[in-house]
Amino acid sequence: MKEKKEKYKAFYGLPNEVKFCIKCVMSNQRPTSTVEFKHTKESKKTTMNFDEDGVCDACRSHEIKQNIDWGMREEELIKLLDKHRKNDGSYDCLVPGSGGKDSAYQAHVLKYKYNMNPLTVTWPPILYTDYGLKNWKNWLDAGFDNISFYRNGKVMKLLTRLSIENLLHPFQTFILGQKNLAPKIAAQHGINLVFYGENEAEYGNPLADNTSSLRDKSYFSFDNLDEVFLAGVSIKELMAKYDVRLSDLMSFLPPKIEDLEKASIEVHYLGYYLKWTPQEVYYYAVENTGFKARPHRTQGTFSKYSGIDDKIDDLHFYTTFIKFGIGRATYDAAQEVRNRHLTREEGQALVKRFDGEFPDRYFDEIMKYLEMEPEYFHELCDKFRSPHLWGKDEKGEWKLRHNVSLQGLDDK
Repeated sequence: MKEKKEKYKAFYGLPNEVKFCIKCVMSNQRPTSTVEFKHTKESKKTTMNFDEDGVCDACRSHEIKQNIDWGMREEELIKLLDKHRKNDGSYDCLVPGSGGKDSAYQAHVLKYKYNMNPLTVTWPPILYTDYGLKNWKNWLDAGFDNISFYRNGKVMKLLTRLSIENLLHPFQTFILGQKNLAPKIAAQHGINLVFYGENEAEYGNPLADNTSSLRDKSYFSFDNLDEVFLAGVSIKELMAKYDVRLSDLMSFLPPKIEDLEKASIEVHYLGYYLKWTPQEVYYYAVENTGFKARPHRTQGTFSKYSGIDDKIDDLHFYTTFIKFGIGRATYDAAQEVRNRHLTREEGQALVKRFDGEFPDRYFDEIMKYLEMEPEYFHELCDKFRSPHLWGKDEKGEWKLRHNVSLQGLDDK
């Protein structure tokens, strides 16, 4: 079996041998967080670590959380808030979000429990869902000021299309805005404290990344424009080949390191200070900000309330299934298993049933927006399938060589 695995090429620097965590349903093909504006076609992924017992870092991180003194963490939070609290009516912290459950929870808790005055900032989804837009409006109607930044639509469309063609990454333009806009707006308004929700380490980054509340500045700042890539293309090439002005790209770029340092911006994870359980965050948002789940099951998974703002979100998780063999059901089930809302066996069954389901609900609309032929998108998907993950069965249909139920092409 091992010799058979090693003869297939692995793309993106992924581990050639596919393994699954013995506690949850996640595989060792899951990439850890990287600097979004440095992605290129040649980028190699760093993937989630499994220890010698076959347990992933995300599960170990969850175990560590159970032993944290959350009372002491809350005291740390209060000290941080008191340090930045303003009494003149001006904003003293900033919460980015598009109206999802996490940003709704953060802003509401900070304002109504800890008496802060947050400014909320929105980089709108590429294509808002009707219910996502309604949740965003409900969030603001729950008592928040907001700056919504609508970027250059022509450039947004170009970069989203290029991110699919070059990286099979339809969500990159949204992620860039979510990560980069908040510190820039904070600096403009004299706000020194920015909050995001959970640390990426919760889901598989190195455990050491979860020992601080601060977000690594490399994720949202740059020093040299020549080292910045959008949609896998350098800034110089975008300007020369696609006739895009630098001024048209500025909203997609992170702030310069020197500008952040001058403004003394601190970016923290609220999830470091408050115990964060996605299902409980959802219930809080429903009760306090009018958040509503989507009226139907999310394609590719079994849930209804996570990542429902953008019509492209579902397609994004389909592309992670293509590139890494990990679809949305795997991400969701792994999380629910760790939180003991599902058994591993139940998680396996849900992954088998829903992972890789093609999200056709908004697909035609997305293709029309991008001016891309659907056949071309599917051709790109086949191009991005790593040979060590995918093969064709006797009917000529693509199948994973290995899956968490041990029923892949090469598991038999």
